[in-house]
Amino acid sequence: MAVYTSASGIGGLLPEQIHQLIVQPVQRDSVAFQTTSVWSTDSTTAKFPIVTADPAAAWTPEGAEITPDDQDFDELEVTPKKVAGLTIVSNELAADSNPNALNIVGAGLVRSIVAKVDAAFFAITTANGPDGIGGTLHQTVDIGSGVTNTDPFAEAISKAENVGAQLTSFVAHPDTVLALSTLKEATGSNKPLLGADPSMPGARTVLGVPLLVSPYVTEGDIWGIPRDFSFTVLRNDTQLAISQDAYFSSDRVGVRATMRVAFAFPHDLAVVRIGEPSGS
Repeated sequence: MAVYTSASGIGGLLPEQIHQLIVQPVQRDSVAFQTTSVWSTDSTTAKFPIVTADPAAAWTPEGAEITPDDQDFDELEVTPKKVAGLTIVSNELAADSNPNALNIVGAGLVRSIVAKVDAAFFAITTANGPDGIGGTLHQTVDIGSGVTNTDPFAEAISKAENVGAQLTSFVAHPDTVLALSTLKEATGSNKPLLGADPSMPGARTVLGVPLLVSPYVTEGDIWGIPRDFSFTVLRNDTQLAISQDAYFSSDRVGVRATMRVAFAFPHDLAVVRIGEPSGS
């Protein structure tokens, strides 16, 4: 990470402070970062091996030679794309070394970056950005007229298990989660269909799997995500820069944050979408 500025206050931030101000909050607030494994890299691209055929094992007599067999690999290569946020603040605020002032500036940039990252994560593809989970060759659970019980979630978990994966989170649109939250276990019951996590007030679970919300998921869809086979690639060159050149006449400065991110799903069939079949 680097700083390109000569001003005081925000301009005096050290690389580790940029990490605390921008990188850590993005990783905390972004659903993409929460539901995947984070792969940090200094390289322009990141490569993920894909096993296309396992080596063949065989029962072998004691003392006999073991017949070798090669493991077949393919490779998934992704290139982190730049997402940038820009906010305009007064010179006084930019020069203020008070941590609260820095947090105010950083919070707006974080919200902007999180929105772009999560929108790209759930998209098929994004102009000038990375490909998302919507473009994977994922499995689908057809919900027909809608979800009325936990059966579709059980089917999604089973579909992932059948290809050697474990779903570690479900993600749906807030309106979809609201509809699920109003469902009861049975007719005449007041017990909600969704479970709760006593250690995290407000958190929801389905069959023990955390259920998260994101406004960037298509309403009605529910994504089942396996952390072991889902990656958010983060380049280690997040920058925070400040300039007053364009805003000289108004005594303001521009504060810009840039981050390079991509997503990788080396085992497409481990991802499961609960919803209507594509194209229906």
